[in-house]
Amino acid sequence: MSALRNSIRTGFFGRAFAVLGAANAVSAAVGAGRRPRANDLTKLGIDPATFGQVSR
Repeated sequence: MSALRNSIRTGFFGRAFAVLGAANAVSAAVGAGRRPRANDLTKLGIDPATFGQVSR
């Protein structure tokens, strides 16, 4: 059973949930006026170094 769990975790569904979780975390951080974690930005394909240069 652990092989099935590992394939789900590293497969399409695992990556999809990771991206959705990162999007939720970044959205909550921006909504609260905080800087999002670099790991979450990287999962979304956003360069953490240039994120602070984006203006509203």
